[in-house]
Amino acid sequence: MAEVAERESMEYDVVIVGAGPAGLAAAIRLKQLAAAAGSEISVCLIEKGSEVGAHILSGVVIDPVGLDELIPDWKEQGCPLETQVNDDRFYFLGPAGSIRLPNMLFPPLMNNHGNYTGSLSNVCKWLATQAEALGVEIYPGFPAAQILYGDNMEVTGVITGDLGIGRDGQPKDSFTPGMELRAKYTLFAEGARGHLTKRLIHHYKLTEGRDPQKYGIGIKELWELPKDKHKPGLVVHALGWPLDNSTGGGLFMYHWGENFCSIGFVVHLNYQNPYISPFDEMQRVKTHPRIRPFLEGGKRIGYGARAITEGGLQSVPKLSFPGGLLLGCAAGFVNVPRIKGSHNAMKSGMLAADSVFDALTAGRSHDEISDYETRVKDSHIWKDLKPVRNVKPLLSRFGTLLGTPLGALDMWLNQLFGFSPFGTLKHGKADYQTLKLASDCKPIAYPKPDGVISFDKLSSVFLSNTNHEEDQPVHLRLKDPQIPIGQNLPKYSEPAQRYCPAGVYEVVQDATGPRFQINAQNCVHCKTCDIKDPAQNIEWVTPEGGGGPNYPNM
Repeated sequence: MAEVAERESMEYDVVIVGAGPAGLAAAIRLKQLAAAAGSEISVCLIEKGSEVGAHILSGVVIDPVGLDELIPDWKEQGCPLETQVNDDRFYFLGPAGSIRLPNMLFPPLMNNHGNYTGSLSNVCKWLATQAEALGVEIYPGFPAAQILYGDNMEVTGVITGDLGIGRDGQPKDSFTPGMELRAKYTLFAEGARGHLTKRLIHHYKLTEGRDPQKYGIGIKELWELPKDKHKPGLVVHALGWPLDNSTGGGLFMYHWGENFCSIGFVVHLNYQNPYISPFDEMQRVKTHPRIRPFLEGGKRIGYGARAITEGGLQSVPKLSFPGGLLLGCAAGFVNVPRIKGSHNAMKSGMLAADSVFDALTAGRSHDEISDYETRVKDSHIWKDLKPVRNVKPLLSRFGTLLGTPLGALDMWLNQLFGFSPFGTLKHGKADYQTLKLASDCKPIAYPKPDGVISFDKLSSVFLSNTNHEEDQPVHLRLKDPQIPIGQNLPKYSEPAQRYCPAGVYEVVQDATGPRFQINAQNCVHCKTCDIKDPAQNIEWVTPEGGGGPNYPNM
């Protein structure tokens, strides 16, 4: 399609991309600072989901430290986070049994008592009402599709996605060009593997001297349980079966609200066996005799999947560049052993707002706000990430059985003495580089779903409320259409058909041979394909505004 000659343009002091915890916290803090100073700052926040919270997926157990700082009276203000953790359990699962790991083995930072469990989607919806009450302009259904650059290659804003483009790339009768949203500073809070963040990191070489970012795929279901099975405040984490020792990951299960149970499974994306299906591993773990009784008699009402940043301190990129900053999971502030990132995301949003407010007050614009990274390293974000920096590398090097106790020992030494005998370990390979050849691995025979505890992909995607306009360009782009069948199939048995948790990718046998099929309408925007494809041939870009999943209570 030819370039649109003219677009409508709007000017703001600050444009924020992504209405997750980081973006919303930044917007709120900016307005709070402006009000306290008696000044005006125009803030626009855009979100690709059909509404705020539609694409928010997390476990979630929240450390309230970020909320406490941003909105100290959040409880009185009606934040939908009411279930406090009161029972914190860790298990190691074997094929037929389990061992409960004593809580005393884990350092205090792993203690979940005093934290809250619930729905991060609902929390973000509530934060959006707080932001709008302060004067933030929020536009859901408007994905940021392109970056605007100035004459000196500074970021000057973003362009939202065009609407009404047909699958053939030509404008339909309903065509509406995207808008230019120009700003003195643009904050990117897109979450893990944000597609504009990925471009910014490459353009400004933000990962030079840093380890590659590491990821996991988190697959989550929401269940309604009978009252006699529901234990509000129960938090369960488990390692081991069904994963082998060389594959990292584990189960989480949180009871909250009146009768909700959030259950999910994380598989680290540096796994080696191309026959692994994270979705099917999730279905298997629910059948374990330790886990199944929690769910029997319940009803599955929600499903979703999302990539999680796992690189930690070593993989945090340079956070500033001319005209903008990286916030939250776009920067990779998840604490892997705690399985928490929302508190750090919110804090990064507040620190970004502080730095941007100072720059605006000084009359600056479009320059690099380098003091933001200094503020992050001086904050509790760095204090949270530093003691756990070696847990992921130890698991990757030594496997679950040895890596877990070594990680626990390392956390204890950091907790008690402030040092690690390992120093700071490197991650090594990126996740797409870790697959072994299919010929060197054994296929995995996953059991057929029973439709009661375990389920298939298509019925799961149905529960995610995923919807895309069918007559639009495919938003999962192949750099080389020949690679899936010509290269990935013979070498790795085309792993995309297994690592995707939504049945987007299929190898279809036609009369002329195998064909690679992309069912883009199924995509839940998890970004796993963009991360794990061994040829780095799949690029995820934003679909038409409002498309994708809609996660209520997730």
